[in-house]
Order: sequence, then C-alpha cells, then structure tokens
Amino acid sequence: MKKALVTGGSGIIGSAICEALANEGLHVLVHANENLDRAKQVVEKIHSAGQSAETACFDVSDHKATSHHLDNILESGPVQVLVNNAGIYDDATMAGMSSEQWDRVIQTTLNGFFNVTHPLLLPMIRSRWGRIISISSITGVAGNRGQTNYAAAKSGLHGASKSLSKEVASRGITVNVVAPGIIQSPSTDEHFSDTDVKNLIPMKRRGTPQEIADVVVFLASKKASYISGQILNVNGGMC
Repeated sequence: MKKALVTGGSGIIGSAICEALANEGLHVLVHANENLDRAKQVVEKIHSAGQSAETACFDVSDHKATSHHLDNILESGPVQVLVNNAGIYDDATMAGMSSEQWDRVIQTTLNGFFNVTHPLLLPMIRSRWGRIISISSITGVAGNRGQTNYAAAKSGLHGASKSLSKEVASRGITVNVVAPGIIQSPSTDEHFSDTDVKNLIPMKRRGTPQEIADVVVFLASKKASYISGQILNVNGGMC
C-alpha cells in the first residue's frame, strides 16, 4: 500500500484531500501541528469508511523537528505521494508589515516545503515512482493587496516545483502545484460576500474543498504520469 503525507491535513481543504486519497486506497498520514484533535477526527472518519490512516504531528517550519518525525515515518518505507498543504497567512500592507509577519509566513509556507520535501526525496527516487503536489493560491498567481508575504511564499512554491520537476522527471516522479481560488470555508465566507463572489468569479460561486481534492487525486494517479511542472488553477475562471 502506497503512503501519502498531507501536511495541513487537519484543515478544510487538507481533510478533503486526506479522505479522497484514502478512498483511492492509500495509507494517509494526516498531518497537523496545533490542531491534532482535528487530525484525529479526520483519521477516525477515514477508519469508519474502512480505509487506512494515521496522524503525524510536527511543525513544518522547524527543520530539525520535521526531519526527526519524517525519519520515523520512513522506517516503514517511502512516502510516495506528498501533498504540501500546510501554510499560514498574516496579512498587512507592505508598508505596515513587520519583519516577524514576513518571516512567519515564509518560514511555514515556503521553507516548510523544503523541510518536508527534502527528506522524502531520496527514498521516493529509489522507489522510482512518486507524486509531489503543493497547494498554492490564486494570490500566488495574481497577487493580492495586503498579502505580499503570502504571495511571495506561494509563488515561491511555483518556481521551486517547476525546477524540482526537471530534477526528478527521469525517476518517474511528477511535481505539480494546485492553485485554488475562493473555496468554501468559514474564512472565505467571512471575507467574501455573495455579491463579491458574483463580481469576482465568472462561475458565480465558490469552489468546494472536494473540487480541490479531486484535482489532487488525479495528479496523484497513474493517469497524470505525463503532467509535471504545472500550475493548475482551480478558481472558477478568475484568471
């Protein structure tokens, strides 16, 4: 049974991805940092559906702690599907942004990509099959006022993924990015009214976490074996 690690698996999009991958027969490591109880609930839901999962708890921004936990995970074999979904935002206009706000977002969202992906690469390469999928944002594609730190981190994932895809292509490993638009969640419901949605999104509706999970499942499958180095925008036609 192939193993999948979904960082930020306790969140709304992350949990949908975890459940969808488990439904495809993968053993899913549902990662969390501060929200371990929510990760346990996701695991319980997967178990109740007759699928396989367990929790993984570490801070992706902490290189040493992440390496330690991943070494333990690798003792039972390579992780062949990695979904880098962990990320945070801490918004402010650039003129009013503190260095701590900048560093915090970059450290988790972009450096976390390195901290998690790097230890898993050689075991994945040795198995000669793998899928690395990072969850970005429309902000990383088009930018957004008040989110220079978040846009920098997310667009950094784009360049890193394109470069990495070239390094591992001959080993049967694909590397792609999914960039969601406005997806249903308490946060987006708070920030975007129905009128905003109709004005901003050509499809006139928010996306669903399941629609993001469906794209991830496809990219993780054998059917997507010739797709690599791509940024897939899932945003209802916004850009």
